[in-house]
Amino acid sequence: MSTGIRLIAGLGNPGPSYENTRHNAGAWFVQALAEGTGVSFKQESRFKGLHAVLRDDPTVPELHLLIPSTFMNLSGQSVSALARYYEISPDSILVAHDDIDLATGDIRLKFDGGHGGHNGLRDIISHLGTAGFHRLRIGVDHPGHRDDVTDYVLSAPGKQARATINAALQKAEAILPALLKGQFHKATQTLNTKENNEQRDN
Repeated sequence: MSTGIRLIAGLGNPGPSYENTRHNAGAWFVQALAEGTGVSFKQESRFKGLHAVLRDDPTVPELHLLIPSTFMNLSGQSVSALARYYEISPDSILVAHDDIDLATGDIRLKFDGGHGGHNGLRDIISHLGTAGFHRLRIGVDHPGHRDDVTDYVLSAPGKQARATINAALQKAEAILPALLKGQFHKATQTLNTKENNEQRDN
């Protein structure tokens, strides 16, 4: 059986001025996981982030939830610090992040690969020394022109778009048991099935 996920890091920028922006979609997912499982975050200076531990299933190791308190382009400092402290290998890490190459509300699992221009992924790859970790790509759509990307991801989505993303994040919570057990094919099938069912219903 594949190694299960032991750390889920949700990327974003710190502070109230950023918390509702598209770039914080990864943090939204980890916040939703914490709310859904009833765990609370604690600010951990040694990890440069908000940290919570989930011990819900005795058949799998504890799960660490992390929201870096660094700015996005320094996310690797936080993720690598926690991974080193708890001796978590990169292939047991899932990084949740916004993705402008996916439509709003589309969510995909991916392992390994480049950073695709995402500064958070770029810094994590640099600090871990490998791209061999899992990603949860959360679609926020593309503004249409590359010169508009920065302003776009640092702005809040409209009410309907945010509702679409929130609904997708809630559905993605359902793959948590499979992720913890290393059942990535099953987790991917679950996400794709939900997506396909919605397309058939529309």
